[in-house]
Amino acid sequence: MKKDKIIYWTATLILTGVMLWSAFNFAFNPEMRGAFAHLGLPNWFRIELTVAKLLGSLALLLPFTPPKLREFAYFGFGITLISAAIAHLSSGDSVLLEIGHTSFFVSLVVSYVYYHKLHPRVEAA
Repeated sequence: MKKDKIIYWTATLILTGVMLWSAFNFAFNPEMRGAFAHLGLPNWFRIELTVAKLLGSLALLLPFTPPKLREFAYFGFGITLISAAIAHLSSGDSVLLEIGHTSFFVSLVVSYVYYHKLHPRVEAA
């Protein structure tokens, strides 16, 4: 059980750390406007993504988050990471950039699996 908690929290902290750093960068780094334009994305999406990453990180870090909300956070982060990979690859960015997206996606999967290992659901009969 202790090993499972360590694995869960390590993966979750990696995932949320990346998402919070990304949100901070989107919000305060002026170069991000150009990066979003390079990907063909509007500026309002940068703001929307910043808010979503902050809320999703809180949903995964706070212990009293309802399970359904936590599921939405995992799903949203999964869509975000897959979409980021597609956006970068279709814009001609280096394939090497996908090493990061893939490793963060692996962290997401490990966090999700171990969350459910630590909190098994009791299905209604």
